[in-house]
Amino acid sequence: MTTFEQIEKKERARTKTLRTVTYILLTLWAFIVLFPFYWMLLTSVKSYSAYNSEYVPKLYTLAPTLQNYRDAFTAVPLAKYFTNTLIFTLSTTAIMLVVTVLAAYAFARLKFKGKDLLFTLFLALMMIPNELVIITNFVTITDWNMRNTFLGLILPSVTSVFYIYLLKENFEQVPDELYRAAKIDGTSDLKYLTKVMLPICQPTIVTIIILKVIECWNAYVWPRLITDDAAYFLVSNGIQEIRENGFGRENIPAMMAAVVVISVPLIILFLIFHKKIMAGVSRGGTKGS
Repeated sequence: MTTFEQIEKKERARTKTLRTVTYILLTLWAFIVLFPFYWMLLTSVKSYSAYNSEYVPKLYTLAPTLQNYRDAFTAVPLAKYFTNTLIFTLSTTAIMLVVTVLAAYAFARLKFKGKDLLFTLFLALMMIPNELVIITNFVTITDWNMRNTFLGLILPSVTSVFYIYLLKENFEQVPDELYRAAKIDGTSDLKYLTKVMLPICQPTIVTIIILKVIECWNAYVWPRLITDDAAYFLVSNGIQEIRENGFGRENIPAMMAAVVVISVPLIILFLIFHKKIMAGVSRGGTKGS
């Protein structure tokens, strides 16, 4: 065996060992991440009596039941919380998308005095702690008498500096020649945006929509501050209310069933669109020539 063949054999063995170690570590990490979801799902199908009789928690159940899911919907207005969250999520995402697209297009393609300075100041907003923004928004919404209203829930969430920045970087990857050709043909900026820019940048836009939906669905702090009327509770606040009113503390399996019901839509959404999310983020974060 020649020296070259020996080196090649050692390199293959090294690569195989490295790959094996990587897979073992990834498997261990996947187990750590997924175990809480498994435990949540398992608890949700255990009967109330079976759960309370377990002095040592079991990692399985021989008598799964769906009674906990029925209890979760009948004991508390979980369907109402779902409806509120759906209204909040769809409305906020739609308005945010319009604001983000128009702002990103203005910073990426339009020319106006002080654009670079304005965008720098705009990015500086990301440095402001979220707690300060929440305090300011709370005072504003309260002064406008918008507490316990959908408008009060939605308004502070209709813009995002990060999403505007992400989409602006994506818009700037579109060749300038397309824009100049469109202007020569007499195409308006709005038509160029809708007919050219949006189709080309579709992966990033889909990513922004999905991330915003997840953000709205999981919103907790702001809805908790601005609403104290159960008629406007979102699912996250509804779960907290379930826990605080005693039902969730007494009936843990039903509580876990409610959490499963709330979590499943986001899990399905991510599993369906995870490739688009990764593609959109990588595309928006890499500026072309």
